[in-house]
Amino acid sequence: MASLVEELLVGMKKEDACYTRLLELSENKRQAIIAGAVADLEEVTATEESISSDLKNLENKRVSILRDMAVVLGHDGEQLTVTNVIEQLDGQPKEQGDLTAARDALVDVATRLQTANAQNSVLLQQALEMVEFDLTLFKSLKQAPETANYDKNAYNTGELLGSSSFDTSQ
Repeated sequence: MASLVEELLVGMKKEDACYTRLLELSENKRQAIIAGAVADLEEVTATEESISSDLKNLENKRVSILRDMAVVLGHDGEQLTVTNVIEQLDGQPKEQGDLTAARDALVDVATRLQTANAQNSVLLQQALEMVEFDLTLFKSLKQAPETANYDKNAYNTGELLGSSSFDTSQ
């Protein structure tokens, strides 16, 4: 059981390091969004995908270790969580404290990452709205304004000024 607890701790510390790195990348992503640096944003996203893949592998390893612990503790078939393991380690205060600290660190960094991701999501939404505004503006620039021509009944004829463009191929 002690080796399983040690394996679990090592895995959780690696997960914490990955989440901390994602948190740093989230700040880089925020700066790239604000600056409109698409190349930097692509680079950060590619790095995030790589770390996310590593995190998925670490999560699978953690679940496997917890399954093994459930068998050892006689909870076969039950879903064992880190909190359950901490409760089971009443007679081992060192391991209990280490696991509690690792769990709390993971929860803390995950919460901060969730907040940073929500902020980046808002920034991306605002950037998309600006792009939409710019596109609408450019489309409206291509349209000629209506003339102030009226017919004999004082109704607007709705005629548009002709739009001419210079053709460089001629």
